[in-house]
Amino acid sequence: MQQASAPVPSRGAWRREDNTVILDEIQVPDAVPPPFAISTESVFVTVPLEFEPHAHPVHELVWVRGGTMTVRLADAVITVPEGHGLWIPAGVVHSGRTTARTILSDALFDPQRSRLGAPAFAASSAVEVTPILASLLTHLERDDLSEQERLRAESVVFDVLAPAEGQLSLRVPDAERVGPIVAALLDDPTDDRTLTEWAALLGISERTVTRLFRAHTGLSFLQWRQVLRVHQALALLAEGLSVHEVAEVMGYAQPSTFIASFKRVMGRTPGAYTSTSATPARTYRA
Repeated sequence: MQQASAPVPSRGAWRREDNTVILDEIQVPDAVPPPFAISTESVFVTVPLEFEPHAHPVHELVWVRGGTMTVRLADAVITVPEGHGLWIPAGVVHSGRTTARTILSDALFDPQRSRLGAPAFAASSAVEVTPILASLLTHLERDDLSEQERLRAESVVFDVLAPAEGQLSLRVPDAERVGPIVAALLDDPTDDRTLTEWAALLGISERTVTRLFRAHTGLSFLQWRQVLRVHQALALLAEGLSVHEVAEVMGYAQPSTFIASFKRVMGRTPGAYTSTSATPARTYRA
């Protein structure tokens, strides 16, 4: 397995559940056997999975059916809801986790033979797994297809593959002075220490903390924490927790406060989101 030279992201994005299975080594082929460009497989997982930081020599489209996946890159946290996949270019270091009771589908794309429209796939991005794309990727898992049948199916995949209109991606500040804040909140988004408390702990001004978060992410400290909490809330909702249970776990005094916060980030309430989870999430705007 090739390892990229980019900074290695920390494990996962927040504290793991007790029954999480940690995969230290990810076995991925170095290439897709010619003349094909795509190799696909699926596996049903009954418990939460966590993937240690790694990179692939091939492009990857990972897709979770029936749950939610959160992926940590060197500079971002991306949450991928049901009905979507995540495109990860070859050589990009990433770690991540999936919720329990999901079908984890993985499609590998040979960089040399893949017909991809640059620059759309030059960076990691969410991909809407439409019914036709889902059918094609599942079809390619069969081992009884002729060479021409596989090549025809792959050709259609490249015709319909496209980044999703909405991306739930949160930039991670690359600033040493606020590093302790970022590390603590990635470990536990429910950490409710105030901006004043953090500034005093780090020995810097509140204005400096706010400026650094704004400069590196486009969001204030409070906005950044709010969006990060929604990332965790999405995983909890996918695990089957009710809106009231998620609000309690996330430390909100009232469910209504959680609902309002969720709606500000996602553009709809948690109840509406879970009933239409295949609808693309929008990008948060400050």
